Amino acid sequence: MPTKIIHDCDPGHDDAIATMLALASPELQTLGITVVYGNVGLERTTQNALVVREILGSKVPIYAGADRPLVRDRISAEAVHGKSGLEGPHLPTPTGKLEDGHAVGFIIEQVLKYPGEVTLVPTGALTNIALAMRMEPKIVPLIRQIVLMGGSIDIGNWSPSAEFNILCDPHAAKIVFEAAVPLMMCGLNLTHQTPAIPSRVARFRALGTRVGEFTAQLLEFFRQHHREVFGWEGAPIHDACAVAFLIKPELFKTGMYNVEIEANEGLAYGRTVCDYWHVTGKKPNVEVGLEIDADGFYDLLVERIGTYR
Repeated sequence: MPTKIIHDCDPGHDDAIATMLALASPELQTLGITVVYGNVGLERTTQNALVVREILGSKVPIYAGADRPLVRDRISAEAVHGKSGLEGPHLPTPTGKLEDGHAVGFIIEQVLKYPGEVTLVPTGALTNIALAMRMEPKIVPLIRQIVLMGGSIDIGNWSPSAEFNILCDPHAAKIVFEAAVPLMMCGLNLTHQTPAIPSRVARFRALGTRVGEFTAQLLEFFRQHHREVFGWEGAPIHDACAVAFLIKPELFKTGMYNVEIEANEGLAYGRTVCDYWHVTGKKPNVEVGLEIDADGFYDLLVERIGTYR
């Protein structure tokens, strides 16, 4: 039986590739895509989700969600993803529309419909997930698992301390991390092991398909920022790591740790504080990704994206 998932995202180059992987994988049944603000504003992230669905020829339902954080002012990553959020390839005008209703309502509805069966896969700010938990607390023990891209056991990328997705809404992240739902975190310490260096990008282009070329163009644009800012030859495909974990967990080395969210203003605002050495005596609450077989990860991506035409 495929694992039922809801992909909650803010497309975003790496979100788009995560969506491609999820929809091409028979191990997963994507019940819907819920969209949140993040890399760019909600108007653009929803448009980008519709564009990706159009390119893939999918009919998966898409729901718009939160357009701002619970408390803090909204931040965005246009400097990384461009004004549209998906700069690089030509973006067609989608013919499909968003579903009626709100993403939060859809999450609640599906978890109640399939108790103990739905895995949430957030690859953006955690606002939609936190709102669902607060609006209908009954869903919390009914969520099978949350596998997210966000945080880090060490350094940040949007501040010295914080990773972007968590920093978008630390208060929402705090709600989710304290919810006692089985949670797996693919943080920067893991995702930075997956740079899309030119030889890996060439594998997508060599597929000779429209979607393969689209993927290569996404990665080439994404690479520009990482080369200019970090001096890297390729950009990590952060968000697809969370989806890959559900398909091939054997590609990953993980460990159980206590992870808390710093939601107070200051130098560590938005940090995922990971008790890596177990010095606090607090009970581990998060399965944390430590290592990934990057070659195996790219083999999986190329294989699955290669199923599109």
